Amino acid sequence: MADKEPEALKMKREIGLIGGVALVSGTMIGSGIFMSPQFLLAYAGSPGASLVIWALSGVVAMFAALSYTEIGTIISESGGDFIYILRIYGSCPAFFAAITFIMVVKPFSIAAMAISIAEYAMAPFYPGCYPPQLLVKCAAAVAILVVAIVNSLNVRLAIRIQVVFLVAKVVTLTFIVIGGIVKLIQSSTVIVENLKLENAFKGTQYSLGTLGMAFYQGLWSYAGWYNLNYVTEELKRPEVNLPRAVVIAISLVTGLYLLVNVSYLTVMTPKELMSSSAVAVTWGNKVLGSWGWIMSVAAALSAFGSLNGTFFSGGRVCFVAAREGHMVSIFILTPSPALIFTTIISLVVLIPGDFQSIVNFFSFTAWFFYAITLSGLIYLKIKKPELPRPYRVPIILPILVLIAAIFLVLAPIIDKPQIEYLYVTLFIFSGVIIYIPFIHYKLCPGLLTKLTVFLQLFLEVAPAEKNL
Repeated sequence: MADKEPEALKMKREIGLIGGVALVSGTMIGSGIFMSPQFLLAYAGSPGASLVIWALSGVVAMFAALSYTEIGTIISESGGDFIYILRIYGSCPAFFAAITFIMVVKPFSIAAMAISIAEYAMAPFYPGCYPPQLLVKCAAAVAILVVAIVNSLNVRLAIRIQVVFLVAKVVTLTFIVIGGIVKLIQSSTVIVENLKLENAFKGTQYSLGTLGMAFYQGLWSYAGWYNLNYVTEELKRPEVNLPRAVVIAISLVTGLYLLVNVSYLTVMTPKELMSSSAVAVTWGNKVLGSWGWIMSVAAALSAFGSLNGTFFSGGRVCFVAAREGHMVSIFILTPSPALIFTTIISLVVLIPGDFQSIVNFFSFTAWFFYAITLSGLIYLKIKKPELPRPYRVPIILPILVLIAAIFLVLAPIIDKPQIEYLYVTLFIFSGVIIYIPFIHYKLCPGLLTKLTVFLQLFLEVAPAEKNL
C-alpha cells in the first residue's frame, strides 16, 4: 500500500514538446509586450537604451531558464522554486517560498495580466483617454474568473487554449513587425533620424534605481520562462523536452520583442510611446486608421492566453506544498481547490493595485526567490556533481543570473528606497509565525483536519480509496 501512494499523488504526463513551447512562450507573450514598452522607455530614457534592455532581459531569461532546466532534471518534481528550495535548503525556507509565491508572486502576476486585458478591451470605447478604473477592475475580475473556471474543469482544454492563443499572439506580433517595416519604407526620413545611433541613446538614465525598474518591466514581459518547471511531472520525457522547449520558446520571443519594439518606435515618437495608455492601440490607430480597434482585441486575447498559462502552472505550487505537508491536504486531491484559493487572493490584490506598481513588487519578490534557487543550483554543481542530471549548463550561467538577481533586488532599494519594499520583505518573513507552531511543532492538527473535511464537503472532492 505504501508503494502505491506516491503514484496516486503524481499527475499524468500529458504535455509534449509543442505543448511545452506553447506553455512557455504563450505565457511570456502576453500583457508585457503590450503594456511594458512605455514604462520601460520612460525608465530607460532613450530608444537605444530601451532596446538594449529588451535584449539583455531576453539573455537573462534564457540563462535563467537553462539553469532552471538543469535543476529541473536533478529534482524532477513539480512545484518550481518551492520544491527546489525544499530539497536543497530544507523545510523552513521552502515554506517561506511557498507562502510568498501563493500569496504574492502568482496573485500579483495574475492581477497585472487581468488589468492589461481589461485596459485593452476597454480602449476602443475610450479613445485618447484612460478608461474608468472601476470598469477596468470589474472587467479584470471577470477575466480572472473565466480563466479559473476553464483551468478547474479540464487540463487538456487549458493546454489547447494555450496552443490556439499562442498562434493568435505570434500572428499579432508578426503583423506589428510587418506594419512597422511597411511604415519605415513609406516614410523613412523622420524615423531614420529617430533611430540614428547619435539620437538613439540621447537622454539615457544611468541611475541604479531607474535601470532596475526598467529591467523589472522588461523581465516582466519574459515572465513565464520558468513555467515548465512547475509542471515537470506532467511533461513527457522532461530530460529532452524541457531544455528544447525553453530554447525554442525564449529565442522566438526575444526576436519578436525586439522587432515589435522597433516597429513601435518606427510608427511613434518616443514621447508618443511614453504617453500612450495602450501602446498597441496607438500603433493600430496610426497604421490601420479606423481599423485600429483590431489591435485592441488582439492584445486583449494575447494577455488572456498568458493569464491562462499562469493559472495552469500556479495552482501546482499549492498542490505540491500540500503534498509536502506545508498546506492543508485538501490541495492534494485536485488542482481545483488551489486554483480557487489563487483566484480569491488575485481578486483581493486587484482592488487597490495598478499595473506599474504591481509589476514592480512582483519582480522584486520573485527575483528574491530566484536568487535563492540559483544559489542552490551552484551549491549542487560544486558539492554534489555526482547527482544524475541528463542536462547540464556551464556554472557561469547560474552565477551570471544570480548576480543579475541580486542587482534587481537591491538596486531599487539602494538608489530610491520605498516603504512598500519593506512591507513586502516583512510579509515574506512573517511566515515564521505560521511555520513554527503549525508546520514545525505540528500544533492543532485537529484544526487542519476539520478545515480539510469542511473544504472537501464544500468543494465536493474526496480522496480515492487507494489514497486512504
